[in-house]
Amino acid sequence: MRISAKRMQAKNHSSKLRLPNGRSLEIGSAPEHLPCIMGIVNITKDSFFEGSRRLEPKAAIETALDMIRQGASIIDFGAESTRPGSKEIDPKEELSRILPVLEGFRAVSDAVISVDTRHPKVAEAALAAGADIINDIEALQRPGMAEVVARGRAAAILMHMQGTPQNMQQNPSYENCLEEVRSFLEGAADYAIEAGISPDAIILDPGIGFGKLKEHNIAVLQGIERIASLGFPVLIGLSRKRLIGELTGKDVADRLAGSLGAALAAWLNGAQILRVHDVAETLDALRAFHEVIQ
Repeated sequence: MRISAKRMQAKNHSSKLRLPNGRSLEIGSAPEHLPCIMGIVNITKDSFFEGSRRLEPKAAIETALDMIRQGASIIDFGAESTRPGSKEIDPKEELSRILPVLEGFRAVSDAVISVDTRHPKVAEAALAAGADIINDIEALQRPGMAEVVARGRAAAILMHMQGTPQNMQQNPSYENCLEEVRSFLEGAADYAIEAGISPDAIILDPGIGFGKLKEHNIAVLQGIERIASLGFPVLIGLSRKRLIGELTGKDVADRLAGSLGAALAAWLNGAQILRVHDVAETLDALRAFHEVIQ
């Protein structure tokens, strides 16, 4: 199998993500030029994948530490499910779930913490508790969110979503999905920069499964380089999602192999960060793949 020079260049691109308190994270760095792995820890009982749920702070912290030992560069803690059909929860409830985990994890680890939230009050408290990145499915569009991130000098993940989690899979429609997603993310990045967020603290996420059908998701995955051409690292989160079930015919518990295959394709197409449930398995697949194709 031969890989085009263009794809090899994208795969081997390295960049530095600016984090709070003078810290930074190398993305796609030597010697392996592998993508950064973001491990998912869900502190909610209604996450779509049961295996990712850690309702007790101790269990969530232990899982996160295991992921770091396995090679994750970032831990993404989330306390609100945004799966298709889910309803928004009160920020107070979200905080009651996530703050004990953030405080406990930060007390024993200096690893990079991402918090998956769309609520400015939650983001502000999370940053005060030691979070480095706000991972926002609404791309900082909610009033006050961009200002919270800017004040905290945090990094931000800006995601595309058509609709809301409650209705996003009810007949999503595009004329050209890839270009519409790219245009939205370009505007979201401009908005974030105007709000005072450093360009080198921005990550783009095209939102696999968020208001997209199978054909839309595939178009986005095939066009990652087009999104990366905006000049920001691209994160892809497809681990065990409905798309993998549509491609393999497997239930969520049996989608590991399909997720690994899609993750390799995403990396080959230019993704620099992979958000996954299965850290060790993903890194094994990436390392083996890299050794064979280089």
